[in-house]
Amino acid sequence: MPGTRRLAAIVFTDIVGYSAMAQEDEAQALEALATHNRLLRPIFATHRGREIKTMGDAFLLEFGSALEAVECAMEMQRQLRTSQLAGPGDRPVQIRIGIHVGDVVEENGDLLGDAVNIASRIQTLATPGGICLSRQVFDQVQNKLPVVFVKMPSVSLKNIEPPTDIYRIQGDARPRRPASLRPDASDERHLAVLPLANVSHEVGDEYFADGLTDELISVLSQVRGLSVIARSSVMQYKHAPKPVAEVGAELGVDVVLEGSVRLSGNRVRVTLQLVDAETQRHLWAGSVSRDLDDVFEVQSYVASRAARALRLTLGRTRRSTPPPPPKPNPRFGKVTVGDAYDAYLRGLSAANRMSDEGPAEAFRWFERATRLDPGLADAYAAWADLYTIAAGDHFSMQEAMPRAKELAARSLALDPDSSDAHAALANIAMQFDNDWGLAEAEFVRAIELNPSNVSAYRFYATLLRALDRLDESMDAYRHAIRLDPAGHDRIALAWAELEAGQVATALESVEQMPTEGHHARHHHQILGVFYLAAGRRKEALQAFSASPEPSTDDERWNRALTGALLGRPKLARDVLQEYERGESKSYTSRAHSALMYAAVGDPGRALDLLEQDTRSGDRVLWLYYRHLAFDPIRGDPRFLALLREMGLPVRPLRGGKPPNG
Repeated sequence: MPGTRRLAAIVFTDIVGYSAMAQEDEAQALEALATHNRLLRPIFATHRGREIKTMGDAFLLEFGSALEAVECAMEMQRQLRTSQLAGPGDRPVQIRIGIHVGDVVEENGDLLGDAVNIASRIQTLATPGGICLSRQVFDQVQNKLPVVFVKMPSVSLKNIEPPTDIYRIQGDARPRRPASLRPDASDERHLAVLPLANVSHEVGDEYFADGLTDELISVLSQVRGLSVIARSSVMQYKHAPKPVAEVGAELGVDVVLEGSVRLSGNRVRVTLQLVDAETQRHLWAGSVSRDLDDVFEVQSYVASRAARALRLTLGRTRRSTPPPPPKPNPRFGKVTVGDAYDAYLRGLSAANRMSDEGPAEAFRWFERATRLDPGLADAYAAWADLYTIAAGDHFSMQEAMPRAKELAARSLALDPDSSDAHAALANIAMQFDNDWGLAEAEFVRAIELNPSNVSAYRFYATLLRALDRLDESMDAYRHAIRLDPAGHDRIALAWAELEAGQVATALESVEQMPTEGHHARHHHQILGVFYLAAGRRKEALQAFSASPEPSTDDERWNRALTGALLGRPKLARDVLQEYERGESKSYTSRAHSALMYAAVGDPGRALDLLEQDTRSGDRVLWLYYRHLAFDPIRGDPRFLALLREMGLPVRPLRGGKPPNG
């Protein structure tokens, strides 16, 4: 009846970036819109919703209950995610959804009132694929759905008073799972790019061979159907080469790319051969000689020839064709692409052998590379990524992350398909902004662009574990291990297994850790903590006693924490006194110190530090809240309040006691 006033739950939806889609390809955008409408309309009726009207790419819906409105919104996002609907340029069709409960007036089949206006304003605050709702809706659904609600900072909505409390849903409206982690993922060929031999006259040119190896790994990682082993697992063969068959067996690869680099002045010659790991049959061999200015052609040549030899199809990749040479920067006189690229490779080399001095040398080279060539997107991405890695160890989050975000944004402006830049943004969203939805979306995008991006997999796995999505986390860790067999991901996988209740599997993995190489010094230390987390205190003490004396600050800190958990707090108290006096040799966040205070039996001080860290510190509780040291305060209201504020799960952790992170 016209003029009827009633209480209703209002849902407002809108397609992200639809105007840009229509400008790019109007016919395809209209087709995507029609499919979007066809997919969503049946869901409205299922949840007893009523379509009031559609406004181009937006829907206005009415529901009799807030719960039905939210359930419908979640189902809409699931449907779009599952259908993988795409618009022009394969751009995914995603929607934002806003929900509010309030009085509405119906006139001539339309709904009017503040409830409609507020829902439309709230919709603009949601992330792509996300759902935001008002406090009025939250109050009615908070304990009725298996999701986490994250309170956003209070905002003043346009023409709406007073400021409105807004919540976003965390944990259901997720990006679609990366194809490589799906059960039906197709079989891939597995390739290892062995370190290119430096056959230049100058020993100092070693960095160029190493850097070009990294770049070839990156380029070949973007070839469809090809899984490429990470740098950290292949560099072990640089100074200890082995036969191809042995490399293939150790890394689990089908094919191996090996070769050499000769740098002479401004010329580079690369000789390569692709070898079947099982039969040692040469699939392809070739060489290319170019000016350094044309080094991108070298990468394109290698990627296309290797793909042809393996009968693969090149995907859409930024290296499928060489980019045009950027213009020289007039401030530095005559500058070539080779000068900037040389600085970029030196930066990669410095980052990979980062010493106690930290990332300073790599930063200097990346800064030089981008000054010489402001269009070198890869240098900005590598620079941003290094900042995210160094944050918390060499810099505070407040110092590192804003700079990392600026660099990643610059890289994406130059190259929207940069997997490394998307991964850096994901890390920033996770570690600094604690925006779990955005972090997941960016990790998924990074993996879609480069299915061999091992760094994206391992950090994505860390995010999933923090959100208590352990099955998905273990899948991501296993994929990281497949790409980097010599890395540290087996330890992280074992923690996830332990938390999931797979105690025997987790302990077996740790007990079988190699006692030689880079794991050796940590073997007993890690084993002791695992035994302790599994409730096997006697074995934990034995392993702790057998561990060697610490040789680095990190080892000393870890030994102090483990000792405190085992009832031997002396070293921990010494470390805390150094912290209080400002004598710590390395950067120590408040959350790290809180772990130590909780372990030595000072829960009040631990909670004070965690609250300070959350308000004005590094906000890294998300990474450590599952730690064994926090067991004494896990049920404390102050601890639970911090978890809720950060949008972290507060339900009991699976698998018994929550272990170390």
